[in-house]
Amino acid sequence: MTNFKNYAAPPVNKKEILRYAGAKDGRDLPAGLLEDVLAEAEGSVEYKVCWSFTSVKTGDGICRFDTFFAPSADLCKCLAGCDRAIIFAATAGVGVDRLISKYGRVSPLKALLFQALGAERIEALCDTFCEDISKSEGVMLTPRFSPGYGDFDISYQKDIFALLDCRKYIGLTLSGSMLMTPSKSVTAIAGLTEAAGEKTGKCDLCGNKDCAYRGNI
Repeated sequence: MTNFKNYAAPPVNKKEILRYAGAKDGRDLPAGLLEDVLAEAEGSVEYKVCWSFTSVKTGDGICRFDTFFAPSADLCKCLAGCDRAIIFAATAGVGVDRLISKYGRVSPLKALLFQALGAERIEALCDTFCEDISKSEGVMLTPRFSPGYGDFDISYQKDIFALLDCRKYIGLTLSGSMLMTPSKSVTAIAGLTEAAGEKTGKCDLCGNKDCAYRGNI
């Protein structure tokens, strides 16, 4: 069964926006530009999530869920010790894409900041959602893991979309090349566990060391 929810806007983390933009402490940005971007984006960002719970079994490098299975040693590592998982999709909506497109030619710097804002907003939404599920279910969640991370092939987007019916519940679509629209969207899987394990982040579990969005781990 697919569940869905619209969230209120999580608090904005300006340092994360600057990190995504590669602007470090923001001293090189024109005065007031980030505040202008935040003001213009207000009301344009949506916070929509749909999800489903599933059983999970891991073994021999394969994760077996209720409706599909995925050969991925990295995902198995993430879900080790879990017999239940949550599969979800989240989107910040099409408004951010429109702002990025609007400024793509007339103000590349502003477009970059809208890109960074969109990345920060969708990550904040995913964090909020995972905290919400942890509290409501009375469990701990493993770091979320998405198709395209490590050896978890991006083609498994199709299985997640088929399971959740993302278009129906949150207006999220998938192209034949596995690109999501709106672009500031995430699909992911997290394990549900009774005990807190060693604290790790999703970047610890991904082998892409050159990712521009990689956290400081």
